[in-house]
Amino acid sequence: MSELVMERIVENLARLRMTRAQELVGRMAQEAQSRNETYLAFLDRLLQEEVSAKEERRLRMSLTIARLPFAKTIEEYEFSFHDSLDKRSVMSLFDLDFIDRKENVIFLGPPGVGKTHLATALAIKACYAGISIYFTTMADLIGKLTQDAAGSSMASRGRGYARSTLVVVDEVGYMPISRAEAHLFFQFISRRYERSSTVITSNKSFTEWEEMFGDPVIASAMLDRLLHHCRVINIKGNSYRMKDYKAQHHVA
Repeated sequence: MSELVMERIVENLARLRMTRAQELVGRMAQEAQSRNETYLAFLDRLLQEEVSAKEERRLRMSLTIARLPFAKTIEEYEFSFHDSLDKRSVMSLFDLDFIDRKENVIFLGPPGVGKTHLATALAIKACYAGISIYFTTMADLIGKLTQDAAGSSMASRGRGYARSTLVVVDEVGYMPISRAEAHLFFQFISRRYERSSTVITSNKSFTEWEEMFGDPVIASAMLDRLLHHCRVINIKGNSYRMKDYKAQHHVA
């Protein structure tokens, strides 16, 4: 292949913003020539490199936008620490079928049992599957909903929590909220009901939600929508963090 042709190919790849192919085309062309590779095989390998690079960039950007607290996978979760937890029920979530069915997932349990770990791992798996995700704590979400309520309703439509296919709301019940804030959260749940999936982690049992939201009618209506199409994972046991603390300080 002449230098002129190669220069034209590199220039066209740059114009097409195929940066990975632009970087590799020269070396891969030489390899293809030395192997007597067909044109189609060479083109297939080159395009595969470009697609892989674009997918990697998409994943990095999506995970950054999602605001995940950390990167944890399901493989890192210590099921052995929770003998009563049904591993099969948890693992079935990672087929992501619940997202296609617009179902919700609620992880219940005391602090430190890995609720956020599982919710984050689900979000990461969804991101790798090309599904738009958004992670928020209850406190941050209430703050954004309050701002939107005070401003233009149009402003919230472009926000990640409004448009993402999967939204994780972490730490529901950890901080007290007012009745007005409870109404805003109810409206958020209602907008997503049977349209998109929401994952919630909470340290409060459902019987405590009435007290948590300060309004029995709102609490009942919210649970009605959340639980209509929902998978509930109840995690019992001790805290991971306390286990590590006891191990480090030799506490029985």
